[in-house]
Amino acid sequence: MIGACLSAGISTAHCAEAVPPTEDPVLTYSWPTNAGPLDPRGYSPNQMYAQAMVYEPLVRYTAEGSLQPWLATQWDVSPDGKTYTFTLRDGVTFSDGSPFNAAAAKANLDAVLANSKRHQWMELVSTLERIEAPDARTLRLVLKHPYYPTLMELAQVRPLRFGAPDAKPGAPAGTGPWKLVQTRRGEYDRFERNEQYWGPKPAYGSVLVKVISDPDSRAIALQTGELDLIQGADGEISPGTFVRLRDSGFKTAISAPLATRLVAMNTDLAPTRELAVRQAINQAVDKDTLIAKVLHGLEPRADTLFANNLPYTDLGLKALPFDPEHARQTLDAAGWKTPSGNGIRHKDGQPLRIELVFLGTSALQKNLAEILQGELAKVGIDVRLRAEEDGGLVQRQREGRFGMIFADTWGAPYDPHSFVSSMRYAGHADYMAQRGLPMKEAIDRKIADVLAQTDESQRAEGYREILTTLHEQAVYLPISHLTAISVSRPGVDNVQFGSTLFDVPFEVMRPANGKP
Repeated sequence: MIGACLSAGISTAHCAEAVPPTEDPVLTYSWPTNAGPLDPRGYSPNQMYAQAMVYEPLVRYTAEGSLQPWLATQWDVSPDGKTYTFTLRDGVTFSDGSPFNAAAAKANLDAVLANSKRHQWMELVSTLERIEAPDARTLRLVLKHPYYPTLMELAQVRPLRFGAPDAKPGAPAGTGPWKLVQTRRGEYDRFERNEQYWGPKPAYGSVLVKVISDPDSRAIALQTGELDLIQGADGEISPGTFVRLRDSGFKTAISAPLATRLVAMNTDLAPTRELAVRQAINQAVDKDTLIAKVLHGLEPRADTLFANNLPYTDLGLKALPFDPEHARQTLDAAGWKTPSGNGIRHKDGQPLRIELVFLGTSALQKNLAEILQGELAKVGIDVRLRAEEDGGLVQRQREGRFGMIFADTWGAPYDPHSFVSSMRYAGHADYMAQRGLPMKEAIDRKIADVLAQTDESQRAEGYREILTTLHEQAVYLPISHLTAISVSRPGVDNVQFGSTLFDVPFEVMRPANGKP
């Protein structure tokens, strides 16, 4: 065990106590960082998988794409679309024993409204006029105007879930199947089964989440038995490692497509401000080969911003085909010439040079970036790679300091409405990528119209205009549709994927008979 702890980056001083003694079975998992303080309304360093373990929504999004009652057993929407009245589930308590009722729910939502600027990416927050709690089991949301994605946004992991209003500092208390009971910084977080839980109790008594930042160390920890499960869609292990573990007999699974992996291009910065350059980039990249080499075929090719199985996205948009010769012709016609027919192109004395920003800790993004660099060099585009830590990457997104930058859509239940809504705010790479478009103000107005539109046909037409414009302007280079992977040891049964990119349903997993 000591060797396994060292390989996973866990200090030997705490190795023996990394798995506290318990009579109930323990499921061991890993994550690159600690779970964070687990504020139900908080962002980083709060980790979404952990927030989803502890806190619950009024309505829950299912893998089939529908909404089901959760903390609310039923709801009613007024004819004008501005008032949502929820009947809350009876007999629910927080893990600290305090009651979940309309007053507690209102206190949580009022706290969100009190800090609305922090949550402005979520249109529902700015649309909420007030929250009412006429009795213990009735919660009423009154909107300033109709907002069709209201229920979908209530289903998201944050910030509209519910914690005990009077929870003690450092002791997060939700209504979910798990509660955080112990944290060792840089080593692990331990979640125990919430014995107060109103639903079916988890089979595991606890989930021990070990902090392992390196994907290779995570794979070693699984092989040596220190971990029971690796699961997620954020590069927990490399695609190559997944294939190797699958071929060596571990239980593996791949989810259905959940979101889109893409590169955003800055339309406000030379040379990607030119449509011809953005089109040539789309023509010059062989996505099929890239997916085969780097992703080992685990993700399907993406040709549009969103997969066509999401609402309002099946528009018949066609991608520019892989055609390097046509890419060269496109650049020639735009005045980007090579001095002697090869090498880096120039125009008006300036080289065709673009900085591609990627997350330095992601081996996957680094590999993708290097292949993109090689592909684009073949048509005369000089790509300079810039690795950034997570904080630096976020800052560049906010400030628009990139020529190209890796990004993902958010998947259901965020896509397309929440993702499109966020395009209007400067804190997101999408706003910065789009702000050089001559029709950017018109796009933002159309987004606001669509989100408040009550007529289904007009809403669909609005999405058609927005997504078609972004597609024709080649703001993005879609690469693939993200999938989650799962690798587990034989001792874990009923391993399933969550309904979003951000949750792992530990509560449905159970020990196999004869677990080693």
